[in-house]
Amino acid sequence: MFGVTTSDDYKPVTWVGRFPVDVTTLLVGLHSVLAVILCLLWPTRLASLATYFYFDSSDILSGQIWRLVTYAFVHPPSQLLWFAIEMYMLYVFGREVEKFIGRRAFIVLYALLLLAPAIIVTLWGVMRPIRFSGSGQLHFAVFVAFATIYPETELFLGIRAKWVALVLGAIGVLSAFAVGDWVGLVILTVTFASAFIFIRARGVGSELMWWENLKARLQPKPKFKVVPKPAAPRRTEEDVYESVDPILEKIAKSGIGSLTPNERRQLDRARNRLLKESR
Repeated sequence: MFGVTTSDDYKPVTWVGRFPVDVTTLLVGLHSVLAVILCLLWPTRLASLATYFYFDSSDILSGQIWRLVTYAFVHPPSQLLWFAIEMYMLYVFGREVEKFIGRRAFIVLYALLLLAPAIIVTLWGVMRPIRFSGSGQLHFAVFVAFATIYPETELFLGIRAKWVALVLGAIGVLSAFAVGDWVGLVILTVTFASAFIFIRARGVGSELMWWENLKARLQPKPKFKVVPKPAAPRRTEEDVYESVDPILEKIAKSGIGSLTPNERRQLDRARNRLLKESR
């Protein structure tokens, strides 16, 4: 839809009729099904089961490591409107990212966006307990990955993708800073930076001078200067004749039938070389 480049690794996980089901579609389906289940359980006592899947730093440090992943799949009914927008962004932009970088790379990217902020906040939670749920920052970071791949694509009201990502990201950072939501600020920064760096590390995106300079500084400098091997001198027409003179003498004495297969090939190569030089 947005670009023509498609990874060789991209292929649907399965097909439903003529409709391809890729990793992004499966993720949207999984999030949606779990959100509906939680809505149905919310008025009942079973809703308390959701608390076992929230991110809770103290419980994670106690050994409940599944919370490092499950927090992103808990969507309270009060946030369904934003959840719908989130799923739309994941489906539209996630599929384009998956097509571009491939299925396996997209799974790695999604796992990175899921785990990186959770691990950092868990370490922060050693000082004080931290608890949250939802995947808003994660899925907006997928859009950041899309904007890194297709920065010049025009989206809403003709605004380019890179400016949409920068403006919305800045709004999120300022909002978190204004209310003192330092956890949200860390999650936002880590997910956005992870998406950008992951895509750029694959050599994708428009040229950024500061990024290219940074990579040049980090790359080890070669200890030895590589000197290109001089090109072999081109053989002249006289050299060609000299190489086949013994063969020609043999033909004059014993006839062409006396040539070995190797001598015939050498004679054919010399003839072809002379034909090319005469053109």
